Amino acid sequence: MSLSHKHQCREIITKAICGKGRKFSTVTHTVTPPNGPTSILGAWIINHQYEAVSAGDGIEVIGTYDINIWYSYDKNSQTDVAKETVSYVEHVPLSYLDPKHRAATVEVSADATQEPSCVEATVSAGGSSVIIRVEREFAVELVAETKVCVKVCTDGCGDYEDKDYDFGSGDGDYDDLDPDLLDDEL
Repeated sequence: MSLSHKHQCREIITKAICGKGRKFSTVTHTVTPPNGPTSILGAWIINHQYEAVSAGDGIEVIGTYDINIWYSYDKNSQTDVAKETVSYVEHVPLSYLDPKHRAATVEVSADATQEPSCVEATVSAGGSSVIIRVEREFAVELVAETKVCVKVCTDGCGDYEDKDYDFGSGDGDYDDLDPDLLDDEL
């Protein structure tokens, strides 16, 4: 069934997700413990805190975390834990942005899809510091007021109750799908 001339379009101003983005990154930090490290026994990242702010064509995630490094020194005869708080700013570009959103109504949010984690810790070539490689990932959203266009039934909503709609898919198109395969992809 197609819509007839009796139906009109209206614009509605509503709050909607007008932009999304995602970014995975790997960064390195250098931590200099009070004693020259001989070997690294463990490295952890804890106390991660962050907030999101709108920044031009993307969203900036501003945060901090603590790096704890358990290391040995004096030719592996002593151990200690070095602690350092690291600050960062991660610019996450938006993969799409509704150009008709009202900039004055923008609200942004960020979600750490992968909390910062240490994937490698090594003693530097000079032997006085530890080089930490950290992975992190964020998904961001921009919510704002925007206009959406909807079809309006001039004779009320009862017009369509006895009608069938065909959205282009025939019966049985999904009979051959393996539901277990779909679960694996999620």
